[in-house]
This record gives sequence, C-alpha cells and structure tokens, in this order.
Amino acid sequence: MADLTNLPRVSGPRADAADAPDVVLDRLAARQGRATRITHTEHLPPRAGRHADWPEAIRPEVIDAIRAAGIERPWAHQATAARHALDGESVVVATGTASGKSLAYLVPILSTLMDGSEAPNGRGATALYLAPTKALAADQHRALRDLTAPLGKAVRPAVYDGDTPFEEREWIRQYATYVLTNPDMLHRGILPSHPRWSSFLRALRYVVIDECHTYRGVFGSHVAQVLRRLRRLCARYGSDPVFLLASATAAEPAAAATRLTGVPVREVADDASPRGELVFALWEPPLTELHGEKGAPVRRTATAETADLLTDLVVDRVRTVAFVRSRRGSELISVIAQDRLAEVDRSLPRRVAAYRGGYLPEERRALENALHSGELLGLAATTALELGVDVSGLDAVLICGYPGTRASLWQQAGRAGRSGEGALAVLIARDDPLDTYLVHHPEALFDQPVESTVLDPDNPYVLAPHLCAAAAEAPLTEDDLALFGPGAAELMPQLEAAKLLRRRTSAWHWTRRERAADLTDIRGGGGAPVQIVEEATGRLLGTVDASAAHSSVHEGAVHLHQGRTYLVRRLDLDDSVALVEQAAPSYSTVARDVTSISVLETDTEIPWGDARLCYGSVEVTNQVVSFLRRRLITGEVLGETKLDLPPRTLRTRAVWWTVTEDQLDAARVGPEQLAGALHAAEHASIGMLPLFATCDRWDIGGVSVPLHPDTLLPTVFVYDGHPGGAGFAERAFRTARGWLTATREAIAACECDAGCPSCIQSPKCGNGNEPLHKRAALRLLTTLLTEAPPPEPEPGRGPNPEPDAAPEPGPGPGPGSGPGSASGPGPGPDPQG
Repeated sequence: MADLTNLPRVSGPRADAADAPDVVLDRLAARQGRATRITHTEHLPPRAGRHADWPEAIRPEVIDAIRAAGIERPWAHQATAARHALDGESVVVATGTASGKSLAYLVPILSTLMDGSEAPNGRGATALYLAPTKALAADQHRALRDLTAPLGKAVRPAVYDGDTPFEEREWIRQYATYVLTNPDMLHRGILPSHPRWSSFLRALRYVVIDECHTYRGVFGSHVAQVLRRLRRLCARYGSDPVFLLASATAAEPAAAATRLTGVPVREVADDASPRGELVFALWEPPLTELHGEKGAPVRRTATAETADLLTDLVVDRVRTVAFVRSRRGSELISVIAQDRLAEVDRSLPRRVAAYRGGYLPEERRALENALHSGELLGLAATTALELGVDVSGLDAVLICGYPGTRASLWQQAGRAGRSGEGALAVLIARDDPLDTYLVHHPEALFDQPVESTVLDPDNPYVLAPHLCAAAAEAPLTEDDLALFGPGAAELMPQLEAAKLLRRRTSAWHWTRRERAADLTDIRGGGGAPVQIVEEATGRLLGTVDASAAHSSVHEGAVHLHQGRTYLVRRLDLDDSVALVEQAAPSYSTVARDVTSISVLETDTEIPWGDARLCYGSVEVTNQVVSFLRRRLITGEVLGETKLDLPPRTLRTRAVWWTVTEDQLDAARVGPEQLAGALHAAEHASIGMLPLFATCDRWDIGGVSVPLHPDTLLPTVFVYDGHPGGAGFAERAFRTARGWLTATREAIAACECDAGCPSCIQSPKCGNGNEPLHKRAALRLLTTLLTEAPPPEPEPGRGPNPEPDAAPEPGPGPGPGSGPGSASGPGPGPDPQG
C-alpha cells in the first residue's frame, strides 16, 4: 500500500504560509462560489525521515559522487535495499513517491560497474534498466548522467529504444554498461538479436524493473514472459542477474514481484524518507441546466472544470500538472486553459501545454525539458507522465476523473511536493457511477489499500507467441519449458500442429521466415499503429494504437494534436493510415459500438438461491457503428452519424449472472421493465468494478440480454477486453457479493429520478442508453443479493490490467449471440513503447 495512505490523519485549522496547500485550495474554492463542489478534504501530515549508513561494500567513489549531488547519508530503506542487492538477492523497493527508490538500486549497481571497469576487457559488468514508458527512461538517463559525471568513463549509460539513432546502436551494444530501455524493445529488439548482445548479456549482473506495479493484466503477463526469455538467454551465456524492482504503489510487493520475474524477491517497504504535507480534495462539478439522453440531468464536465482550475492555478503561479485519462482530453484542457489565460496575460498561454503518447520523439523531449526548467507552469498530461518522471517543484496535481485504480491515483497525487514541500491534489469527478460514488465515499479511497497486481502469464494467448519467440532465439528443450510455466508443455503440440514449431531430436525450432517476436504486441494493441497524416502536406502528426483506431480516428472524428484541431477525412485500415485536415469544429466526437456475446465454456458456477453466478470463456463480437457530436465544454449531444466499419471478434473470459422468473416476480420486475433493469445493472456494475480489480472501466465490457440463447434466462455479462482474459472477470467473480452490493448502493445514492451518467448511463453504450430502468434495477439487485452466499476468504494470489485499457476485439468474423444491450471496452492507454 502507498505510504501516503498509512499516515495518520489530522483535522482542524492550520496556520501556515500563504502558499500552503490548504490556502491554495481555499483560493480555488472561493472563486465563482465553488466551495460546495468540495465533498471532502483529507490532510496527510508531514513525516520525518530516518537515516542509515551505506553498506561497507559500496565503492568510496560512488559515495563521493552521491555526496557531490548533495546527499550525505541514505534513508534507512535505501541502505537496506542496497545491502540485499550486493548480497545477490533480488529485491523490490515499495516505498512512497519521491522516497529515493532510484538511488536504492543505483548505488549497488554503480559500485558493481566500478568494480567491473577494472576487468581486462574494460566492460566487466553490465546492468539493464526497464521502464514502462520512454519518458521515464529518458528522465532516468538525465539523472544518471548528472550523478555519474564524477565517475568518468567507468559507467557508460545509454538509452536504447525506438528513438535511438541507428548509428548509436552498435556502440551501445558493444560498450554501454548501463542500458536503459523498455519491455517492448527488449521483446522486439534485444532478445531476437541476442548474438549481437552476447557480451552485454554475458556480463549482466542487475536488471532494474521500475514502476513494477504497471506490469499487470495482459501487459504484465506479456512482460513476465519476456523476462523469462531474458533469464533463459542469460543462463545460456553464463549469467544469472539479480532483479531490482521499484514501485510507490504496490500491494503484496514481494509476491507480485516474484510472479512477474519468476525468481524469489525480498521486500523493502518501510519508507524512511521525509514527506511534506499533502492536502487531498475531492471535487464534484455542479449540475447544469442542460439535459442529456432521455432528459437526464447533466453535470458540468470534468474536462471543463479541470481547465478552469488549471487556469486559476497558473494565474497564481502555482506549478501544476493536470492528469487526464485520454489524449483528446489532455489536448482539450490545454487549449481551453490557453484561451482563458490569454484574456488575463498574453505571456501566460505559452506556459501551458499538453503532453501525451503519440507525439513525435522531439516533441516529447522539448516538453520534458520545458517542465524541468520551469518554463511551463501548467501541463495537461496523460498517464505517459504519471510514472516516476522527476517533476520536482510541482505545487499541485489535478486529476481529471478517477484514473481507474487507487494505485494510479496515488502515483498521480505523488507527482506534487516531490521536493519535500507541501502539495495539493484534487480529484475532479466525472459524471459516472464510480467517480460519483468515490467523492461521496472518501473511505473507499483513503481507508483502503491499493489493489493487488494481477498477472496470468499462463494465458495461452500470451504464452504461445513467447514460446515461439523463445524457440526462434534458441531451440526450446524439455528442460526450458518449466521456466515458462505449467501451460507450456500443453501448448507445444498445438504449436506443432499449427506448423509454427517443429521438433527435431530433443528441441523445438521456429519454422517460419518472419520474425517470431512480431507474433504479438505486448501492449495488447493488436496490429500495427495507425499513422495520422495531414492530407494536404503528407506530414506525420503521430500514431494511434490499432486497437483504438476504429473508435478514435474513424471518418469524421475530431483529432487534437498540440493544440490544433483536425478532422479525419478517411481511415484506411489496409494501409493503417488516417488522413486528416486542419479544421475548427465546435464539437468533439465520441464513437458508439454494439456488442453481442456467446458462451463457449462455463468453468465455475455458484448458486445464489435460484440465480446463478458463472465464470468462463466467451466470444464477443463488437462493431463501431456510429459517432456522436458533442458540444465543447457542455457535452450537449448535437447529432449522431452512422459508420460502416467491420466487426471484430474476441475470445476472452467473463463473469455472468442469471435470474429466474420467480426472482423477477419477487423483485416486481415485469417484462416491460426487464431489459431496462438488466441494462442499468450492467452499466453500473461495469462502472464499479475498478473499485475491486486493478482495471479501468475501459478495460472491460458488458452485455445484458432479457433471454440469452446460451443460458435461456435473463443474463448480464461483464467480460475482459483482452484476448484470453486479463483477470478482471475472475476478480469480479471472486468478489461478486461486495462488487454488486457497491453497485446497488451507487444506484440508490444517486439523486436523479430516472437515471443519469452518475449512476446508470454509460458514455460507451452502443444502444444510446436505451432502455434503462433505475428503480427496477435497484429491486432486481436487492433480490439477487438477498440470496447471495457469504463472501469467501480472499486467496493468496488474487486474480485481478490505462491509459491509461483494453483493445477492441481483433479483426475477423464471428457469430454473435443475438441482440442485447451492450457497453464495450474503449480505446487503450497512452503507452510509449
């Protein structure tokens, strides 16, 4: 659990300097009568630090370099982690943001590299650093160069990723001692070319896995298999590296790190670093006079509210990052803030910008440098900037919508106050069931630990391509299979039958001419990224994941890039290109899709009275069919346009529940109310599942059917939006009583009459939120929960992966299960692999 939530809470007035975080919050609340929008304020007090001494084995040159950087003595947890690393034990440092985790693993590494520099070949020892984003690797490289400058050429760090010029790559392979990269480059570039990396791998002593909590769900399962391939090749070259992991927000960190790496990992979780005060406010935008679908009341959008708050903070010279869930949202907030700042001071708009994945490398680097230098006062960023990037000097963080997990929430809040000063964090609720629930139930945020990190490396959709990649790297033997997990042996005959692998004597060989590493996208994107090209000039603006293309760059979509607005004129799926032209529409666009589902296999079934709770395999057919045009700022729907895009199918895992006629009678749900009751319960349960699993609502989808042909009963499905499953549906199955109880409470607590976005309406509903019946859904869930069995104890390894989120189903035909109300998963996060 994040150290912030372990702190004792204090209440009451506080006398402080004028720029104290609660004073900043008071100023925000006083403007435009906003005080009533704050539903809760949490004060997390400062904490003193505890020092220790570095282990004696650390080289004196390294300690001198650290002192030259202004650090006299380490915090106790840094010294403990370094001691484990020097003893050859893999270790995970699970302490809070800005607690010096980087130094905890760097000191033993640098000391070891210094020892190795005295070897006859001048290389001696090497280390590999893995980051989930390019931004984090680049940031770590900057810090490492500054720290190691006094050490001369004994330590030679280098970034090796997709942006690295080809003329530099050979030097890195031959001479770099500390290589910073990401799992994507390790998977596609380093491991398939391991003979060219043989001297590096032979000398590999340490592997750093930074922000290890991000490796969850399908992405984490892929990375777990990539690490097993790395360990296998290291063993062939005679090395056995120690793994050093770091995370500010990890539950059961040792167990999670062991699952990820496949080796025993020690845990260091006693945070000895000091921490400034954090004031954390929950903020609910007000209702407007507008009405949405079916006449539902509409709240002011979190996007508009965040843009206002960012504007005010920049005017007050409060350095702020606003975290936004989508690329489009980050662009929109920066544009609105710039327009409003221009009315106050013409010098201020240039001090606000957007930051997101999909930018070209030089654009990202320029923004990172401007943020570091203080040139930027405000930044609207996706989660591409969430992870570990040193943005010390920030005074405030705005979080536009709950980011999907408590782990991400604390990661984002921890970006402010990193220099040890007090900081302000504000969570601005979106108009949806989970956000509304959380701002009125602060205990769900502040009294609960972060979620367990869930991996399923045995998922055959994950495991099979990595077995092929491993065989292409070096023939697979029977002895190798145990490294990849119990499912490996079962998959080998299938891979042989598919003519992907061929057994010769005692080993399996890759049989194709193409690269085996290209069989899978470890981010779950499913296909080549779609290039966004300006039609008039041919200029490449950026890229979007293939999984998100149907919903984000369809014909007619509004695309924002660096403050400029473009309209998509054509989406060419064959060539993976979206042609756009600059425009100035007064609206944004939101895609709509329809989904059907069929049951392939039921793994587990539990009776809830006459009802049944089930978990198993399903096939989902999804198609983007239209898009809405919504007025900027207000979100008012201006119209809907049909689209002609091919369907996509997905085989995945799902949880579903059925009810009987007798239960419907007991709940007083008649035939005319049934579809609306099921549909409303489905929407609300999807919205609440992120509270129980490490997922985002865009990671999952749902379908509700009054009479499903496979169950022959009224049925509600919630499924994982990744091939083979991601663990969310299994987590939902295991926590079903608590999950559906919270769903019922969220619907009941909403003040609307007939349903609204805060309770049962979904922004992704392919049926236009029709039909929905709020009161019937409440009665149905009450009856269902009356006969639910008591909750079972949580197993040691919980099954519970945005964006930042799930891809849409992959292309290909597939039968559906008939029409039903559905809410499919949406576009994924902003990875920067």
